[in-house]
Amino acid sequence: MQEFTGKTASVSDKKFAIVVSNYYENITHKLLEGAVKTLVSSDVAESNITTLWTPGSWELPAATLRVLKSGKFDGIVILGCVIKGETTHDQHINSAISNGIAELTLQYDVPIGFGLLTCNTLQQALDRSGGSVGNKGVEAAEAAVHMSRVFTEFGAMGE
Repeated sequence: MQEFTGKTASVSDKKFAIVVSNYYENITHKLLEGAVKTLVSSDVAESNITTLWTPGSWELPAATLRVLKSGKFDGIVILGCVIKGETTHDQHINSAISNGIAELTLQYDVPIGFGLLTCNTLQQALDRSGGSVGNKGVEAAEAAVHMSRVFTEFGAMGE
């Protein structure tokens, strides 16, 4: 039986893009900080990390598509935050973003770590951006690195 665990491949020569929303910057900047630290601690050179800023989370799929079409990156980390307000706008935005990113993961052969916070309150977002629940930017970067390693291992199978 063959297994591809992502434990043997290196990402030291891989290039990663981080697509991050500037809306709720007090949240997303902490997510970004966690993602960058995680990539660097996984042996990704800082010079191989590119950050693209969007005005809000709604624009994340379009910016991610541009990154994917460039063909320059081996992994992408998506970071944003949508907090429920008085209306159901958050549900529509969250669904559109999630569906858009999911579609891109199936169209392109590039791992995408999904770090969109979909919270009911500001406190929940703070808790998930380095607070009591951890940092979801770290988790999204870990997922992108892991999948990049798995893709590399699986690709090496044919060599």
